[in-house]
Amino acid sequence: MFNFSYYTPTQVVFGRDAEAHTGALVKAQGCKKVLIHYGGGSVVRSGLLGRIKASLDKEGVTYIELGGVVPNPRLSLVYQGIELCKKEGVDFILAVGGGSVIDSSKAIAYGLAEDADVWELYDRARQAKACLPVGVVLTIAAAGSEMSNSSVITKDEGGVKRGYNNDICRPRFAIMNPELTATLPPYQTASGCVDILMHTMERYFTPNGTMDLTDSLAEGLMRTVMSSAKILRDDPKNYNARAEVMWASSLSHNGLTGCGTDGGDFATHGLEHEMGGMFDVAHGAGLAAIWGSWARYVLESCTPRFARFARKVMGIADGGTEREAALQGIAAMEEFFRSIEMPTNMKELGIAPSEEELRTMAHMCSAAAGGKKGSAKVLEERDMLEIYRMALGE
Repeated sequence: MFNFSYYTPTQVVFGRDAEAHTGALVKAQGCKKVLIHYGGGSVVRSGLLGRIKASLDKEGVTYIELGGVVPNPRLSLVYQGIELCKKEGVDFILAVGGGSVIDSSKAIAYGLAEDADVWELYDRARQAKACLPVGVVLTIAAAGSEMSNSSVITKDEGGVKRGYNNDICRPRFAIMNPELTATLPPYQTASGCVDILMHTMERYFTPNGTMDLTDSLAEGLMRTVMSSAKILRDDPKNYNARAEVMWASSLSHNGLTGCGTDGGDFATHGLEHEMGGMFDVAHGAGLAAIWGSWARYVLESCTPRFARFARKVMGIADGGTEREAALQGIAAMEEFFRSIEMPTNMKELGIAPSEEELRTMAHMCSAAAGGKKGSAKVLEERDMLEIYRMALGE
């Protein structure tokens, strides 16, 4: 195992009606004015935004609003939020939504704290030295951004999608009421479950530095998400399954399932970011579409881990050799994706990139990673291109 630092400063308030605590939690931060940041009209139609405002009003907290966040959140709205907050004297950002809203909120918080272009952080031109405080009322279990140090933003020009990680953006608190996720469309719920799984799988598939305790936590989380995803497929209102998935979302990406490893692989995320930037696909669905091709491409470099995954997570009881078990495990995961109506290749995802577009994505993925990406197998641009080709599904 490797040495590690595990940092999770986010206060979690979990359960039914948890959003009623919003005002008190924000007031405890000692802020003067809050930006309520959200996406579309669902938080308005559901009455959630109204309940949050009432909670803030009760505590005497002043606020303004900015909606309009979309999946694969845009830099243009981040810039708009920064200017609005400067004008209004905002000193706390309250994200009401899922990963896209939280990521956009973190980017605004970065941009307000320093007098420089926030995109420079995502473009790897500099490191952040400060970030305004962020709080979260979570409505979608998926990205884990409510407890993570990460944020992903898409630059409007060219669809360039980039992530930035820094502990200073970790939210001060995360309010999690599983009931708030009960009205999500089945596709969005399933896509979120894949994203949760992948955050742990990215850390799990590494040949370097493992701990049996960390492995067991990761394997238990993956099994729980898969079983809960199937329950929600058939019973979307099931509170207990919603709660399991929501808590797994946070634990999968707050660092817990990577303690003792080399930091994980995250090549699948890098590959998907370019697909999401170019084609604006749902993140979890894009991950499902690329994962099987990535797994088969890197298998020979990480066979024991894939074999353990097959037996401990996918329940492959007698898979023969380690390689045979590993291949069965990959196929079983793809079958799980199909069982919750997630794609296993680009054709099923609904995109058909040309060879030129594949080459562009591979080049951009390599450039974003500084040339190479991965732990299960270190990938260069030519490897990324081959994985994209394998994932076409033709």
